Amino acid sequence: MAQTATKKKERSTLSAGDWEQQALEMIAEQGIRAVSVESLARRMGVTKGSFYWHFPNRDALLEQSLQRWEKHDETNLHAALGAITDPRDRLRSFFRRTGQEKLTHNVYSALCSAADHPKVEPLLERVAERRMRHIETAFEEIGFESAEAAHRARLTYSTYLGFLQLQRQHQTPNLSSGEFDAYMTHVIATLIPGQ
Repeated sequence: MAQTATKKKERSTLSAGDWEQQALEMIAEQGIRAVSVESLARRMGVTKGSFYWHFPNRDALLEQSLQRWEKHDETNLHAALGAITDPRDRLRSFFRRTGQEKLTHNVYSALCSAADHPKVEPLLERVAERRMRHIETAFEEIGFESAEAAHRARLTYSTYLGFLQLQRQHQTPNLSSGEFDAYMTHVIATLIPGQ
């Protein structure tokens, strides 16, 4: 009787969103291949039955989790950065956000390490295209011709992605908040004209 009550409680208290969030956190920490129903259930302190109440299998969870992350990323890009009218400020904000929203950046970095995964590859392409278009538009608004804006966007995005990967691979020392701000100021001054 007590076990049945526990299972009912798990179903009623844990949502699909809870499982998706935990999957994203595990992806950020250990990579996409580490995500399993068993490991997530252990991590959440529940039985696997709760999982199967919301998802038919691991692939369905991964798909929903990745959609959740992509929607969050798109919302951030358009709502937060898109609301900034000055293109230079928009580009500055893009870089400064690298030090914020750690989960978003850690998930992205982990996904880049699993780019050959069939669910990850198309997502990375969509996200990179959306972000690059956003950056390119800002450079065009500054006054660069389309081709030059595209080159600068690629360089800007490469710098951003490279920094994330170096951090993930522990190939760069952890920066204090002051050191990170100084680094970001240097990157911004180097890549964004008319400071």
